Amino acid sequence: MENNDILVSGAGIAGPALAYWLRRAGFNPVVVERAPAPRPGGQAVDLRGAGRTVITRMGLMEAARAVSLEQRGFALVDARGRIDARMPADAFGGEGIISEIEILRGDLADLLYDATRQDTEYLFDDTVTALDQDADGVTVTFEKAAPRRFALVVGADGVHSTVRRLAFGGADRCFRPIGGYTAWFTAELDLDLDGWYMMHNTPGGLVSSARPGRRPGEVKAGLSFRSGPLTYDRRDLGAQRRLIAERFAGAGWQTPRLIEAMHRADDFFFEQMGQVHLDGWSRGRVTLVGDAGYCPTPLTGLGTSLALVGGYLLAGELASSRGDFGAALARYEELMRPYVTGAQELPPGGMGGFAPNSALAIRMRAASMRWMTRWPMRPLMAAQFAKAADIDLPDYAEPVH
Repeated sequence: MENNDILVSGAGIAGPALAYWLRRAGFNPVVVERAPAPRPGGQAVDLRGAGRTVITRMGLMEAARAVSLEQRGFALVDARGRIDARMPADAFGGEGIISEIEILRGDLADLLYDATRQDTEYLFDDTVTALDQDADGVTVTFEKAAPRRFALVVGADGVHSTVRRLAFGGADRCFRPIGGYTAWFTAELDLDLDGWYMMHNTPGGLVSSARPGRRPGEVKAGLSFRSGPLTYDRRDLGAQRRLIAERFAGAGWQTPRLIEAMHRADDFFFEQMGQVHLDGWSRGRVTLVGDAGYCPTPLTGLGTSLALVGGYLLAGELASSRGDFGAALARYEELMRPYVTGAQELPPGGMGGFAPNSALAIRMRAASMRWMTRWPMRPLMAAQFAKAADIDLPDYAEPVH
């Protein structure tokens, strides 16, 4: 009897989105997630370009708009909180620095989970520990559940993907740092942002940011800095918080208040900023989708689009292949690779443009932003923002599998 079971590791954005389309295509998706339940909270993510198209085809756009954030746009502020430059949310057709539809990561994950939970098996509080594959499938060993046989295993488990490590090797072979670190957390603060996503640069490559959450008094905060590789324990959150506090000592604007709130936050997250680059996303009956295979970094604003589009294309090609998994995976990469390549091109200046080192460079950043909507910079920026829609999505409306 043909095995239609497909294991998806990761219940964030890419995993449940892929599970939705796999079920539509006639497969039996099983999603395993290390966390004991869907992860709540998180920062705002963009629904833009082709990612927005995928959500629309899922019939979830109305629900996504219902929980989207009300934000006026993006603004650079000085140490006193005065706006130096701004870009409204409707700039570039709603595809600018802040997209027309911004939604908290946890809210989007909840929408995708709710759309799949009735007909998809979820294994929470568990993870993959071993993969033993042959020409016909993969035998998967779990930390807690009994071993099972799957036709395909998909790693949708982020930058530090367990599936990628087991099937492809160590992270050092594919992770490319871009020269900085970032921390995200929710701050319970009475901070008047007036609906703007505000960002402040301090000389030395420090970036403090705050944007409105969905609840009153909720601020989604970020503290990022330029740095070469650092040695730190990913499990020691206290040490990470101290590292951030030391780096940002003396920084202006609302940074001291954000640091105080950071020490109280229960969703603190600290990460080296970088991209995932692989020559190929598949090894036999194991493949990757989203950040596990092609993380673009938060600077591009395209991680969510890549996750949604990748899941859509992978499921569609599996459905169209009539059981030829090799052909399906090759076609998935053929369609997805150009989109990923464009999405991984960093904005002008890269990490240096995002986190300038000097006061002069900070002033130049604000000046360049003021010119983004004017000639001659407008066409260049329009091309940058258009990358989100730079793919012609096939119509997989009629499953073949």
